[in-house]
Amino acid sequence: MKYFKIKGITKALTIALVTTTTLSCSDFLDENNQSSLNPDSFYKTGTHAESALNAVYATTRFMGDFAGGNSSNWHLLEAVTGQSKNNSSGNTDLNSLSSLSHNSNIIHAKNVWAGTYKLVANANMVIENVPDIFMPEERKQQILGEAYFLRAWAYFNAVRIWGDIPLLTAPVGTGSSDFRPVRTSQSKVYDQIVSDLKFSEASGLPFTDETGRVSMAAVKSLLAKVYLTMAGYPLNKTEHYADAATKAKEVIDYSSSLDLFDTYAEVHSEATENKVEHIFSIQYAPNVQANPLAYSVLPPKNITKGGAVGWQTNVPETNFYNSFEAGDLRKVNRQGWFFTDYFLGGNGALTDLDGPYIFKFFNVENYGSDVVDGNNTGDFLNFSVIRFAEVLLIYAEASNEVSGPSANALNAVKRVRDRAGLTTPTSLSKDAFRKLVLKERWHELCYERKTWFDMVRLRMAFNSTTGNFDNFVGHTILSSNQALQEKHLLFPIPALEIVNNPNLTQNPGYN
Repeated sequence: MKYFKIKGITKALTIALVTTTTLSCSDFLDENNQSSLNPDSFYKTGTHAESALNAVYATTRFMGDFAGGNSSNWHLLEAVTGQSKNNSSGNTDLNSLSSLSHNSNIIHAKNVWAGTYKLVANANMVIENVPDIFMPEERKQQILGEAYFLRAWAYFNAVRIWGDIPLLTAPVGTGSSDFRPVRTSQSKVYDQIVSDLKFSEASGLPFTDETGRVSMAAVKSLLAKVYLTMAGYPLNKTEHYADAATKAKEVIDYSSSLDLFDTYAEVHSEATENKVEHIFSIQYAPNVQANPLAYSVLPPKNITKGGAVGWQTNVPETNFYNSFEAGDLRKVNRQGWFFTDYFLGGNGALTDLDGPYIFKFFNVENYGSDVVDGNNTGDFLNFSVIRFAEVLLIYAEASNEVSGPSANALNAVKRVRDRAGLTTPTSLSKDAFRKLVLKERWHELCYERKTWFDMVRLRMAFNSTTGNFDNFVGHTILSSNQALQEKHLLFPIPALEIVNNPNLTQNPGYN
């Protein structure tokens, strides 16, 4: 923690401070080093407040950053699900994740921990300093609402990954009492997350925002996700199922601009970013940062306009690929989540890929197709954090746990299945409906950093061979033929953090 208490906070003031001109809606993505600024001279104007908030948004992109050869931080939560396999041997840490033999030295965990607390440090600076700035009160409250949301999102990820974690709600320096913080109980961390999101909910944010900023829909959707998680393992506060259903329904009922896309192609199109189904996404843009995720899922063949060759470190596991229902449009080649052939050089003759690959994040505008001559200017496709499809499934699951499969709950899951071209049974028991919804989560939300969290909160894992759900402990990850253990409910605290902060303790089962 030492590095990010000093350098992280200082850097937060310099990595994303824009010039002191008036900011437009898109300027929050821009980054411009203003190293002459410091905490004493900063936070004087509304422009300073906007710039500091931009620094928080900038740090969200650590999720997609590289984690050694042929890997990115995204793999931390995907390599362990069994939904994909690693066909590359170029990264020892990734191999250990895939085989469930990871320890406290893996670079993915170190990077995600560091990125999380860098984001928290930046958010804390905004929350601490912006209230004293003289500026229009309405915009001030929105800025704070966005910062509280982003801090809550960071902690929500961290508490699910590591369990008890240091909870820092104010800037930290060498003289701070929590310079070497202890771990805070998960229950208290969740209380803080909910408190932060309730502040955001009351901050006057617009219900939707097509610029990529935090919106009211994003706040309510994240609250629904948090409540759903609190209802499951490890807190098991089942009363929160009702809260999850309520918040999800508030988003669903706002029908003016939120919906499912008509086609799956729109889910991964730059033209539809931050619109309709995309409630909140990690932003990528020209002159800011390209999305590096594609290299993980592209095959090792020249099928793109610029000749980009993939790492094949995330290849669909065969049994999971085959577990989709007959007729499921999400499995249709080059239309849904997968592809088995593509156009040579982006627009040439079809070439066989020797198996399925993930198409869900394929940027057709950049890489090209038989009908689109790719621009080859860079992959700037956003990474979706919350989609409307997930909100529908949250509502369906939570509502069912409260009162069984109501008409509204059935309609919510039916909307997701209708788009997939599937028939939805109209009469199901509570248990059968729960299974239906969870299978939809596994198939609709695959490869979006959600499946592992579902496995932990439910203490179950989808068995793609049987079509049923196994207990978490003992479930065999088919991609590696290894069985999950109790310790795998959490990831190890990075060893370097324990060295830097003796007050931290390691999670059980790790060295």
